[in-house]
Amino acid sequence: MSPQGLSRRRFLGLLGAATALGTAGCADSPSAETTDPVSSAGDDPGLDATRLDADTQSRYTDVYRSISDSVVQIRVITTFGSAGTGTGFVYDESHLVTNEHVVADAQDLYVRYPSTGWREASIVGTDTHSDLAVLSVGDHPPAADPVSFVEREPAIGTEVVAIGNPYGLSGSVSAGIVSGVDRTLEGPNRFSIPDTIQTDAAVNPGNSGGPLVTLQGEVVGVISAGQGDNIGLAISSALTTRVVPSLIETGSYAHPYLGIGLRDVTPAVAEANDLPETSGVYVTQVVDDGPSDGVLRGATDDVSINGRPIPVGGDVITRIEGEPTPTTQQLASALALETRVGQPAAIQVWRDGTTETLDVRIGSRDQAD
Repeated sequence: MSPQGLSRRRFLGLLGAATALGTAGCADSPSAETTDPVSSAGDDPGLDATRLDADTQSRYTDVYRSISDSVVQIRVITTFGSAGTGTGFVYDESHLVTNEHVVADAQDLYVRYPSTGWREASIVGTDTHSDLAVLSVGDHPPAADPVSFVEREPAIGTEVVAIGNPYGLSGSVSAGIVSGVDRTLEGPNRFSIPDTIQTDAAVNPGNSGGPLVTLQGEVVGVISAGQGDNIGLAISSALTTRVVPSLIETGSYAHPYLGIGLRDVTPAVAEANDLPETSGVYVTQVVDDGPSDGVLRGATDDVSINGRPIPVGGDVITRIEGEPTPTTQQLASALALETRVGQPAAIQVWRDGTTETLDVRIGSRDQAD
């Protein structure tokens, strides 16, 4: 068989093994039971942008060149004996950022830069609530500079590229746009991850933990999951730059918590509660002894509309720390980015036909455990 045939056969084999996983994000090694996962998988050299003729260069070539030396491939051997792959990138002089789910249950952990072989790494801190983790590797290679993050939320339609190692194929680039902001990603616990970025750039197993970057090479998010149907999600730059410094300093991060049950204001909720507009976040319940107990008010009863029970009597949150909260997603983002655990937050509510501003001392999600 020709070398081209062998390459195609190997590629199709990788695709088949990854498809069987049924998830997009961190890829299990298809050969974990029979081969050394560090020496055998992911040996594809990836795209060498330096070989491209100047006439064929594009803006995607430029952004790849600007950041690829700072993107690493991650190999994990878990405590259960299985192996997996993912992606990470250089955060500062001695740390890498990746996803928590990439390194969860890691017993042995290795990273590889485009210019090096495999190196051992250690976990500095992890945070399940944001699906972020920080790794320590000592000194980076000279070309592996820390990445920069966008300072503002990217506009919908911003062109972006995902750089990573899908299916163990190193140095891969896929292009798309920012399709949405203020999304929520379902977490492994009963909390969701707020302020995620939606993109149509291809996200596949092994991309998890890699950077989603603008064409200027600035990170808009840490790729976390692919949802299928051209929807990928990334942990926002704003949340990442809040969480990561704490993971480096203390190994953990305290997430803000209100201790309330919520739902969006729908036309039925607005009708049942005689609300002036169909917008805001309705408080269905307040957790006993939680941060909002005695301050916010949950539903006191329900009425039937079109045969469905609709809560009545609860507060409608319209702003938090001055930020509008027309939906639960935007409330989650504002809570995560505009408040701090242990500090009071100004919450504007619609109650009994008038607008009131109440102060709630923000708690930590640890209180809900």
